[in-house]
Amino acid sequence: MNLIMLGPPGSGKGTQAVRLAKELNVTHLSTGDVLREAVKQGTELGKKAEGFMSRGELVPDDLIIGLIEAKVEGKELTKGFILDGFPRTVPQADSLDEMLTKHSMSISKAILLDVGDETIITRLKKRAEIEGRADDTEDVIRRRLEVYREQTQPIVQFYKSKSVLAKVQGEDTPDNVFTAVRNAAK
Repeated sequence: MNLIMLGPPGSGKGTQAVRLAKELNVTHLSTGDVLREAVKQGTELGKKAEGFMSRGELVPDDLIIGLIEAKVEGKELTKGFILDGFPRTVPQADSLDEMLTKHSMSISKAILLDVGDETIITRLKKRAEIEGRADDTEDVIRRRLEVYREQTQPIVQFYKSKSVLAKVQGEDTPDNVFTAVRNAAK
């Protein structure tokens, strides 16, 4: 089972992906974690990514796809995976599909956590307070939501057109959302 968790910032993608990966006994791949691991291990792709990361720039799509492909080729994903934080754009989704097809793999489901803006703002402001992040003001959160709608939301239609999209209401309790996510993954 190969899954993608989709949704705006603060929708609970990471929380639900970790829980689901544990229950399904598949690998949870957070692209941020994968990038940091490659840099730490000093792999060729990690060295390339480190330059972009140290300058505060986005790591190019081909490098991220390369890192995921290295996981596929390393047989780390043979039991299945859940991608969290990738793809973020339609070109990334296309590249991911091409790479997976090359390895006789595909996405089983793309699970969209549907959460309204006001809930997200409340969640992220609370998280910012708990984590002491002064940069997550309401204006910054609203801007992140705009960027999500412009760049990432078109992926929803991409996976819907492939008949693998499952939409889950993400405004319930974490346990109830998890039950819905688990059912959507089937």
